[in-house]
Amino acid sequence: MTQESGPVKPVRERSAVKRRAILDAARELFVRQGVDRVSMDAVAAHAKVSKATVYDYFGDKRRLFLAILAAATESLNALTERAIAAHLADDAEITTRDRLEEAFIGFSVELGTTMIASAEYAAAFALVAQQRWHSPGTSDEVSTRAPQAALAERIAHFAEAGLLEASDVTMAAAHLAALTILLAYDDQPNAANVDLGRIRHIMTEGVRTFMRAYAKPQ
Repeated sequence: MTQESGPVKPVRERSAVKRRAILDAARELFVRQGVDRVSMDAVAAHAKVSKATVYDYFGDKRRLFLAILAAATESLNALTERAIAAHLADDAEITTRDRLEEAFIGFSVELGTTMIASAEYAAAFALVAQQRWHSPGTSDEVSTRAPQAALAERIAHFAEAGLLEASDVTMAAAHLAALTILLAYDDQPNAANVDLGRIRHIMTEGVRTFMRAYAKPQ
């Protein structure tokens, strides 16, 4: 009798699973012990892959570290695109100040509750802070340029529609982020113990403050 085996995963899928396992293992170890103190052997053991596999995928520890930040950046970009499509798209029928405030709250709550409760984002931002502490001149970061630009474009759209007054949409986007996401991160620094109700409250009040500053008088 021959033993039946389960379905064999395609090479590309197996590769993606291994790559994710290595990134997850490295991110956890880097945050817990510090990048400089973690060896590639330790990453391989934690990911349950060979050391050679880690080097095949990432080359060296520096590239592995940057891959963690790049993965967080890519994930943040995709999350922002989804939240904008769900709440602030052209076809969302946003024609009044109240409806725009409601849409911004929906967008901010979706973004905030996902980001701040995410171990991936928390770890990536912690790694950036850790590296800047040890190397103040470093430019390594989780890039927020694309999400900020996407939000600025939406603010410009609603300004053109006569709902907002924003002469500098980039600054307006930064203000909205500061009043919502950044404030919530400061209030809820531990992704493992997040109060989602508190995050929703911060997002809601942050958007209301933003609207008081930028909404066009009716």
